[in-house]
Amino acid sequence: MKRRDFVSKLGLGTVAGAGLLAACGEKTTQQDKSGKDFKTEYQWKMVTTWPKDFPGLGTGANTLARLIGEMSGGRIMVKVYGAKELVPAFEIFDAVSGGTAEMGHGASYYWKGKSEAAQFFAAVPFGLTAQEMNSWLYYGGGMELWHEVYEPFGLVPAAAGNTGVQMGGWFNREINSLADLQGLKMRIPGLGGEVLKRAGGTPVSLPGGEIFTSLQSGAIDATEWVGPYNDLAFGLYKAAKHYYYPGWHEPGTTLEAFVSKKAFDALPEDLQSIVMSACRIANQDMLAEYTARNNQALYTLVNEHQVDLRRFPDEVLDKLRSLSDTVVAEVADKDPLSRKVYESYKQFRDQVIDWHEVSERAYLNARG
Repeated sequence: MKRRDFVSKLGLGTVAGAGLLAACGEKTTQQDKSGKDFKTEYQWKMVTTWPKDFPGLGTGANTLARLIGEMSGGRIMVKVYGAKELVPAFEIFDAVSGGTAEMGHGASYYWKGKSEAAQFFAAVPFGLTAQEMNSWLYYGGGMELWHEVYEPFGLVPAAAGNTGVQMGGWFNREINSLADLQGLKMRIPGLGGEVLKRAGGTPVSLPGGEIFTSLQSGAIDATEWVGPYNDLAFGLYKAAKHYYYPGWHEPGTTLEAFVSKKAFDALPEDLQSIVMSACRIANQDMLAEYTARNNQALYTLVNEHQVDLRRFPDEVLDKLRSLSDTVVAEVADKDPLSRKVYESYKQFRDQVIDWHEVSERAYLNARG
């Protein structure tokens, strides 16, 4: 009771007060703004692959945690841990699967060592855009397949953000032909990395926090990260000369949240619905933010920092597209589940291309 009086005297809001008392190891009964009582029943940890509070990606995880707290009336409080705060960036999948944390926030292509099929739920080179990806997940059977892929690991997945079409990356050499890809050491994950390898380059897997120093030191020759908003925040223009587009390797990258199935099943149905609904809201919110912030950041990079903005030559894009078709088809042959996901993804992609030829693409061409 004394602790409750202390919080009240501090003038903290109800959810904030509940969080403070929860940190003191106490489940509390408080009132929300309407005067309705609520009780902090679940205290969760969310581990992420992103640097703490990193714009867009890290703050997207924070937004999701906040939404869950607010929408549940403080009944679930989620504490977010950036990469390395609780576990290293690429160990969050195991951490949630093993019960170290209740939630994770990352991108599914990081887990191809766990399941080849996982890569389809993040980004496929020359694949679905953000709008198309959400359509496949929510209305094309993709979400059900994602659940099937993660079920053996005791995880419940959800789309929790999207960056939209990314940039092609930062390069310390000009890319004028296919020959310029030979021996190129580039930080690039997932299927895009395998495509680069087939083109003669060397893909390197690095967490976000190590990209700048690796590029600056020459440990890598190039890197993709996300787009102008995040690339400006990382100061990548200080470490590389040339900024290429389009992001052929990540045309609509879905960020994920995954929940320990044990923790999820322990929730009553209303809180399960709240967690999934919060993920869906965060998914839409991140795409809106990236669309707005990238506009501003690209202007700053080009006009204030004199970044050399370049389009990949058609010859290079054509070769990468051809290699991508081969690589993605080979993933489908890895195991029956990968084949099942691939066939669903490809069928949806082929159909939506026909529709967008007479809708999105036709309009954008007409707009000029």
